[in-house]
Amino acid sequence: MRATFIACILASGLYAQNQPFDVTALLKISRISEPQLSPDGKLVAFTVQTVNIDQNTKPKQIWVIAASGGAAQQITHDGSQNERPRWSPDSRRIAFISNRAGSSQVWTMNADGSQPKQITSLSTEAGGVLFSRDGKKLVFTSSVFPSCGADDACNKQRLDAVKNSKVKARSYTTLLYRHWTEWQTDQRSHVMVVDSDGGPVKDLTPGDRDVPPFSLGGPDGYDISPDSKEVCYTINLDPVLATSTNSDLYTVPIIGGEPKRITPNPAADEGPLYSPDGKYVAYRSQVRPGYESDKWRLMVYDRTAGTSTSLTDTLDRWVESYSWSPDSTRLLFTTEDHGRQGIHMIPVAGGGTRALINDDMTLDDMQLSPDGKVMIYSGQSGSRPTELFRVTSAGGSPVQLTHVNDALLANYTLPALEEFSVESNNADKARVTSFMIKPPGFRANRKYPVLFLIHGGPQGAWGESWTYRWNAEVFASAGYVVVMPNPRGSTGYGQKFTDEINQDWGGRAYDDIMAVADYVAAQPYADPDRMAAAGGSYGGYMVDWLLGHTQRFKALISHAGVYDLTSESGATEELWFSTWEFHGMPWDDPELYAKWSPSTYAKEFKTPTLVIHGELDFRVPYTQGLELFTALQMQKIPSKLLIFPDEGHWILKPQNSVLWYNTFLTWIDEWLKKPGAAAN
Repeated sequence: MRATFIACILASGLYAQNQPFDVTALLKISRISEPQLSPDGKLVAFTVQTVNIDQNTKPKQIWVIAASGGAAQQITHDGSQNERPRWSPDSRRIAFISNRAGSSQVWTMNADGSQPKQITSLSTEAGGVLFSRDGKKLVFTSSVFPSCGADDACNKQRLDAVKNSKVKARSYTTLLYRHWTEWQTDQRSHVMVVDSDGGPVKDLTPGDRDVPPFSLGGPDGYDISPDSKEVCYTINLDPVLATSTNSDLYTVPIIGGEPKRITPNPAADEGPLYSPDGKYVAYRSQVRPGYESDKWRLMVYDRTAGTSTSLTDTLDRWVESYSWSPDSTRLLFTTEDHGRQGIHMIPVAGGGTRALINDDMTLDDMQLSPDGKVMIYSGQSGSRPTELFRVTSAGGSPVQLTHVNDALLANYTLPALEEFSVESNNADKARVTSFMIKPPGFRANRKYPVLFLIHGGPQGAWGESWTYRWNAEVFASAGYVVVMPNPRGSTGYGQKFTDEINQDWGGRAYDDIMAVADYVAAQPYADPDRMAAAGGSYGGYMVDWLLGHTQRFKALISHAGVYDLTSESGATEELWFSTWEFHGMPWDDPELYAKWSPSTYAKEFKTPTLVIHGELDFRVPYTQGLELFTALQMQKIPSKLLIFPDEGHWILKPQNSVLWYNTFLTWIDEWLKKPGAAAN
């Protein structure tokens, strides 16, 4: 598929264009997500998010396209946020979430967008809607006050009291009192149910817990049984949520009632998905409590026997997403492998897996037609944003369904990623894989400045996937050879490789990165005297670590980086992370914390560094950036601090994103392209 796709791009004259792919161009891209194949297999509904820089907004609308191909049609126009399309069983109506009436509520409409009907009018708003298989119920989430439940008059009274209070103080007696970008309030996300035509709302998960728990991605945290009588959901009931990853699956009658736990596993279980015949619940699971980066296994719960079976114990990769075949005999799932994500299939009874599509892309959202002969899925790469595709089970070639960005991208040169591997500088001599993007119009006889990007996590990876926050194409278009190493801790190279970052943050991963730097510096097109490194989160930590351990790089950028492990552990929120990575809290092993803390080596800092942080970052509190900047300034090291008071761990607002990219490039240009640096 990739060869065909590239051929089409070349034929369109893409590589003849010379416009720089800068942040303005990046923000013009339409962002496809949430594809949903209709039950009759004829249409695909999906969302398209665009960016309005002037208004600093990201409007999202719902579109449909025939599964057989053709022109896509936008079917929502009212409101700035229309999302989460879900089909009725007869494929005639779509349930969705819209803010067209002033707040996010559940709506339904015809498949062409006509006859919209508002279903909920809750003061606590609504999200995550699902249609029951009989078409009579809608299940959704709403952040309610537990003492009020589905009583909206009670919820509204509580909300008004908070809004009108002159006292803004917060008081807590338990941990996880704030998370990512929000302080904990008295509200909790609950799973609710309402008739598909509207009416009274029922709270299915009462109590002082969020259902489903907070998640940065992955499958839905709840599902409805095919007979429309039961809901399965994810919840964490451990006493101290800040130190626990022990989410479990529970079932409850769709009319409400006593919940029943179906997963006794002490580690994480999440993402229930009923089989079409109702016999099973598929989900994914980890086995090590407290370790959020343990391998995700694909599990099947037999509803009659009351037992669970792992289908992927022998597969040394994480299961990311999954869906059922129409006959309930097979599961389709995705796994990350060496920077790509392919689609695989496995029998529900167990056995070997079979790759359906492996390509130089990240594939997801796979759904089979009712007869099982056509599969719809999404695909993206490091040089191409997400589009939708279809393929027949008879072995036909994949066909691109959507083309929402073709006209825009025809104006730019987006070089493909190149992959290479080196031997680590560590004593174990492990193979370390990296990706590289060369500047448009690259000439092998020229010397180029080099920019290393270090990913976060640390359990993450660079690869064939599109990103809007650290887009390597933007940096390459600015004239840099961009290198993206996947050192120890990276995912997609086996669980052992991932685990080798534990209690060793600045050890083997540092050796891996420096081995990549040695290799790149020796290439004839790379200027070894003009190399910079940048990273966010753990990548920011590694930049801080580089500051105290090498002068190889002429400039550094630390975004949301961990600087002092002791102060970080006392101010962060997900304490399972610190206690796993460093064998407990600082008082349990102070030597380990001191050994791997970049602040320990502050006296060795010499490299010019840009420090970026968001004040709403509760994962890595912004004081980490302040501490780093203070250490740099007190030692008269050229440095700059960029703080976003309205951003968290990630820079998401359009105008802030423009400032982030421009400040980023201005900083490395200053040190790698200023007069006196080697010529381009």
